[in-house]
Amino acid sequence: MVDIPGFGKIEIDHIVCDFNGTVAEDGLLVKEVVEIFKTLSKSFTIHLITADTFGSVESQAKGLPVTIKVLKSADHTAEKGEYIRSLGSERCAALGNGNNDIEMLKAAKIGIALLGSEGCSTGALLVSDIVCKSAEEALGLFSNPNRLKATLRK
Repeated sequence: MVDIPGFGKIEIDHIVCDFNGTVAEDGLLVKEVVEIFKTLSKSFTIHLITADTFGSVESQAKGLPVTIKVLKSADHTAEKGEYIRSLGSERCAALGNGNNDIEMLKAAKIGIALLGSEGCSTGALLVSDIVCKSAEEALGLFSNPNRLKATLRK
């Protein structure tokens, strides 16, 4: 639990990551993220949520301590938001970069937009609580919660 002045107390159990453009590039998991997932999974449940555009999420996440959610509906934006709510919004952090991540970022207690190699939609940027340059930086916030406090305090 982290008590952030002006933001409130947060207890995050779930870290939900959009796959492509967030923790993967062109369907391939970013190498540095693998070890971070292993470390964070000792304290958090890590989720990968994806339309699986490249059909690679299962093979890329094989052996990793993550839960995979492949989107099935015609409205991925709404489905991502509903997934966060089903886990308990107040106990979720979400990472994403695209327009289809907007509802997920809004629903989560902490929404983190990433400005990586695919860029970041202005919609995702405007609804996020934090913006990071990479998945490694974003996930690192949960290894060192004082970074969250420093960024989110009012």
